[in-house]
Amino acid sequence: MEILWSIVAFLGLAVEAVFAYVEHHHWIFAFLAGGYIFYLHDRAIHARFDALDKRIDEIRKRLAIEY
Repeated sequence: MEILWSIVAFLGLAVEAVFAYVEHHHWIFAFLAGGYIFYLHDRAIHARFDALDKRIDEIRKRLAIEY
């Protein structure tokens, strides 16, 4: 039982250490979250331009067939 309690205590201390680190270095996680949001936004913009390029290519092919 003592071994089990020492494992629980160790896990509690580890979680407390992680929370203390996040509390003092929260700006790192805000920076990472902001970067991830920018990455998702950038992917969305590139996907829109790729879709627009595909539509333009399809229109050009249709116009080339008509001539």
